[in-house]
Amino acid sequence: MEWSDLRIFLAIAREGTLGAAARTLGQTQPTMGRRLRALEDAVGQRLFQRTSDGFVLTDEGQAVLAHAERMEEEAIAIGRELAGAETALSGLLRISCSDWFGVTMLAPVLAEFASRHPKVVTELLTDARLYSLPRREADLVFRIKAFDEPEVVSRRLLHIPYGVYIRKGEVHPVAGDGAGSNLVLMDTAFGGMPDVAWIEQKLPRASVISRSNNREVQARLCAAGVGVAVLPRPLGDATPGVELVDLGEPPPGRDTWIGYHRDMRRMPRLRALVDLVADRLGR
Repeated sequence: MEWSDLRIFLAIAREGTLGAAARTLGQTQPTMGRRLRALEDAVGQRLFQRTSDGFVLTDEGQAVLAHAERMEEEAIAIGRELAGAETALSGLLRISCSDWFGVTMLAPVLAEFASRHPKVVTELLTDARLYSLPRREADLVFRIKAFDEPEVVSRRLLHIPYGVYIRKGEVHPVAGDGAGSNLVLMDTAFGGMPDVAWIEQKLPRASVISRSNNREVQARLCAAGVGVAVLPRPLGDATPGVELVDLGEPPPGRDTWIGYHRDMRRMPRLRALVDLVADRLGR
């Protein structure tokens, strides 16, 4: 695979036709077509669908595009470095995620990012509102369900296991059907979440004593002995005063997805943060 062929691939992806891409790179159209075929032969996949309106990326082409753009960014960065140009990243990044995820999972990554790129200001929003990427209300969003907006570039970041927790050293452990136990659950607006249905089915005789849309609040109530709580394992394991209990099977976990607007994918500061998050949290 030749880097020069990837430059041709990027030009065709951006311009949509061989002719326009050839003019951009100052090459002939036959040369562009020949080098594209050489690249497709090298990777063993068709990267474009040829249509009457031009060239459209296939799924395989979309996968190659993200890597080729990063390679281009690195090539440009080499040129800047050798020319003595300013390479420091700067600007604002607005990030949205759930409360507990921001505190437990994301804050350490943002601290590391800040030490690497002190001129980038990160603004972390952790309220319950779903910020819109298409309307540019946020630059980077973490959610527990896949993105369906066509303008959003997204990927599954990681799977988070959940567990059942009680106050550490609880004198009266959870009974088989939950009789005599209290539950700390998500609020009614989130009552359809899998972990809520699971614990209510697992402990049908337990009483709901408290609800909150904030997982950290649930964890603190559990630590205070208010009731049994189903928590994300990273949060529950890090909360003092609670301990994990085995009810025979673990509650259903949740996937976490990361998304950003496709127009932002070549923004260096966003790319740097996405790469760091994927390296530290992705699995």
